[in-house]
Amino acid sequence: MKALFDSSSVNCSKLITTTYSTSFSIGIKLFAPSIRPAIYAIYGFVRYADEIVDTFHDYNQEELLNEFEEEYRKSLIRKISLNPIINSFQEVVLKYDLQEYVDAFLTSMRFDLNKTEYSTREEYNEYIYGSADVVGLMCLRVFVNNDNERFNHLKESAQYLGSAFQKVNFLRDFKDDINELGRSYFPELNTNTLTHTAKDRILKDIENDFSEAYKGIVQLPLESRLGVFVAYKYYSKLLNKLKKADTSSIMNSRIRISNPLKFLILTKAYIRFKFNII
Repeated sequence: MKALFDSSSVNCSKLITTTYSTSFSIGIKLFAPSIRPAIYAIYGFVRYADEIVDTFHDYNQEELLNEFEEEYRKSLIRKISLNPIINSFQEVVLKYDLQEYVDAFLTSMRFDLNKTEYSTREEYNEYIYGSADVVGLMCLRVFVNNDNERFNHLKESAQYLGSAFQKVNFLRDFKDDINELGRSYFPELNTNTLTHTAKDRILKDIENDFSEAYKGIVQLPLESRLGVFVAYKYYSKLLNKLKKADTSSIMNSRIRISNPLKFLILTKAYIRFKFNII
């Protein structure tokens, strides 16, 4: 029974999500049950690709990524994969016509194999688009259930939100990216040192992304609005902590949001949602 295999594949994607990201797991649980499987499938696929280029340093990462992509492309033709993560994802890709966005995502993942710095705004924006914006666009296709008019109306905000999340991650993970992965993403940096001037420019850029993203969040379908809003508030709070931290702390430690604060963010967001003020 293929249906049983497909169901178990989605459960594998769900397991990947809950294992790797507490915050996104909470957000997905706030979505309507009808859209959760597709979002789990998207997250599982992008998480695995990201792990290949960021974590598996003792293996031939390019070979692993090649095989991962090859299996994904075969699955679009066969409409099945024995890799459960890819199997759940291919169904979503075909249903919501996501091939264009997956191609851009895989291109950015390949950048991470060899590229260590982004010295121009054009390179930086291209990487951000492929690594983050398109993930937001994939999710938006699911949220609006293939309604092209609604998708086109909200796509710019979805890209801003993807950009904001990714840039916050870059700032939060500054120490690990520089010291462990040897990567420097921000074009504002002349060296691997985060100056006060560079930090201020980065923060201003992210704050603008969040401002533009919020305009779209409040227009999302009710089935997805609360989950996205919680993720937005979580990352906004993380950005605020990064804003208050000095550059030395950012370069030498990883700024985090505590679990009690995450629960408080969730509670406040839920109350706002119930009273229809988001």
